[in-house]
Amino acid sequence: MRFVSVLLGFLLLCTPAHARFQPKPCKNSYTTDQEITEGKKAAAQIYKQMPVLPDSSPVTRYIQQLGNKLVQYAPGYRWPYQFHVVDMADINAFALPGGAIFVNLGTIQAAENEAQLAGVIAHEISHVVLRHATCNLTKQRTPGMLAGIGQIAAGVLLGGGAGALAAQGIGAVAGLSFLKMSRDAEKQADLLGTDMLYDAGYDPRGMAQFFEIIQGQYGEGGAQLMSDHPNPGNRTAYVNDEIATLPPKKHYVETSPEFTRIKKLVAGMHAYTAREVASGVWKKQAPDQTVASSVNAPAIDPTPSGSWQSIDGRGFHIEYPGNWRAYSGQGPATTIAPDGGVQDQRNGSTIVYGVLIDSYDSRQGNDLIANTRQLVSKLTQTNPGLSCGQGTNLAVGGRAARSVECTSAAERDWIVSVGRPNGDLQYIVFVAPVNEFEKMRPAYRRMLESFRLR
Repeated sequence: MRFVSVLLGFLLLCTPAHARFQPKPCKNSYTTDQEITEGKKAAAQIYKQMPVLPDSSPVTRYIQQLGNKLVQYAPGYRWPYQFHVVDMADINAFALPGGAIFVNLGTIQAAENEAQLAGVIAHEISHVVLRHATCNLTKQRTPGMLAGIGQIAAGVLLGGGAGALAAQGIGAVAGLSFLKMSRDAEKQADLLGTDMLYDAGYDPRGMAQFFEIIQGQYGEGGAQLMSDHPNPGNRTAYVNDEIATLPPKKHYVETSPEFTRIKKLVAGMHAYTAREVASGVWKKQAPDQTVASSVNAPAIDPTPSGSWQSIDGRGFHIEYPGNWRAYSGQGPATTIAPDGGVQDQRNGSTIVYGVLIDSYDSRQGNDLIANTRQLVSKLTQTNPGLSCGQGTNLAVGGRAARSVECTSAAERDWIVSVGRPNGDLQYIVFVAPVNEFEKMRPAYRRMLESFRLR
């Protein structure tokens, strides 16, 4: 593909004189039509992977009105902007190529006034104006934008439970690296967004104020919209410097009756955690009755078939439903799940329906109860929001074992640990969504009854 330079400066010359900040154009091999087409494809995948509120939602209508007000002051090419709300608790927002902008419900809940929320949206509009996503693709020489975009939800849960999306950022997931912005791109979006806020009549200081809110919630290193939006430095300082170049106004808009009304509404709304999004529970539950009805991702059918098969794993034997599959990686862990029950097999840690079998080196002697307590503590540390009971004793395959049941907002885990002669544990974790677990329990019990150490 031949790379060409986008004459963004020329486009900006065609804009009103209010665009004080003049960014340098970046190399871009995508035409505007290609960018719009690919952005629509990406947005369709987002709807399948994330709980996007429908256009009929009053929250979405408000964000659309606010966004459409701001784009009147956006310089450059007139992109077909669209504004959406994702029913997620994390403070985040992102812009796809071509003008589709998604704002998390947690962002609306965190904003203290409309100027701050408008600052977030103006920042994302600026990324569209400056074509940062496709400039990133051009720089990466990525052959296809959509490669791996379906992993956006699967990557949420890997490794760190509910905070993983916040830690990794949307762009960290395979195929979405074009959403991960450089510090220079972030500063450009801040400055151009500040000018848009000013021209729309909002207090332009709302831009920096919202990042201070994020810093207060996520800590000193959190003054950013997740790791897709790295903190380019002292936002307050350079935003204030930009404001100083703008003619002072006697009055700035800070909030509105509409914002106050929406803030009261979202305060009582359920916002899904990253873990819940990864589990797919949002596809079956809609407590606010606002989840997009256009989501048509195929449902997982975990129902065991009438036939059973067995596997001799690393130190154990177990039987499992004939229509399920067993996965063993390089380590000692084995996962057994129905098709679709494992969200991302490459990283092997996201189970919606299924069983994980692994070993645990307790190094605490042969105290089964103490060793199991230590194991459960480790598991809950890597799965925030998981609450576990005290546990009971039982026998598995003729050996002493311990049973502990754990529950989070999204799933139920049944942990069974079996003591080995050397004091180590062989443990099994049976997993299913909270409202589906009892339906799965008979199959899980049969699997447990067949379990033997080798």
